[in-house]
Amino acid sequence: MEKMIAFCGLVCSECPAYIATQKDDDNERRKVAEMWSKGFKVELKPEDINCDGCLVDSENLFSHCKVCEIRKCGKETKVENCAYCDDYACEKLTDFFKMAPEAKTTLDEVRKNR
Repeated sequence: MEKMIAFCGLVCSECPAYIATQKDDDNERRKVAEMWSKGFKVELKPEDINCDGCLVDSENLFSHCKVCEIRKCGKETKVENCAYCDDYACEKLTDFFKMAPEAKTTLDEVRKNR
């Protein structure tokens, strides 16, 4: 499977929701729903765990991806991901990087090698 890097720098192809969806594995969806419900203190059901990755135009996106401001901006500016944006790293991204520093590492690497 080819690596899919989200606009924000998270790796969609390594995301448990993406993997469960691509495998069409209801047992995996259940496990992810339980793990994320506990970890993020939200109520998720297995049927909530469906995502084809934020780069594709699909209705099959995890709920957060549907409302993500970083994704919305990336789609509007038509960049492959934020590493290709002239405004890298904007305030939206720097705020996000505080929660997900691995995303910054990924995008910095993409910028270095583009």
